[in-house]
Amino acid sequence: MSGTSKAGSEKTRHDRSEDGFSEQERAAMKARATELRAAARGDRGAKKAAADEAAVLSAIAAMAEPDRALAERVHAVVTAAAPELAPRLWYGQPAYAKAGKVVCFFRSGQADKERYSSLGFSVEANLDEDDGMWPTAYALTRLTEASEAAIRKLVQKAVR
Repeated sequence: MSGTSKAGSEKTRHDRSEDGFSEQERAAMKARATELRAAARGDRGAKKAAADEAAVLSAIAAMAEPDRALAERVHAVVTAAAPELAPRLWYGQPAYAKAGKVVCFFRSGQADKERYSSLGFSVEANLDEDDGMWPTAYALTRLTEASEAAIRKLVQKAVR
């Protein structure tokens, strides 16, 4: 036997509904559906880029502290390090895309009910290491000059 008790399995499912998704997961799916509908409307070029950036800045402004401050700094570092990345929402959170594909993204810890926010990289990021192993997400609780420099290097490597 595995030794798992019924009480233990109930604890892991405490915030999931009968359909299997938590409130946060359902909210992220709804946000993604809204993003896809907006993309289907057909805005192109500068108008779309401006609307996408405004949506990202609005999502950041709606975050509670300290996530808002973290997201603002991540946004500033990413956009300065790789101006070719286009800000856009991805599952309701700030993300940065190249040729329409998300390369990196910020996840609010408070929105996810986690003790830290995260900076993640998608499969589109060129972070591969020769030894076949590399991180794809980083926990963020605060940013220092050193961590901002590390993010800058990662983003620049990711878009190469």
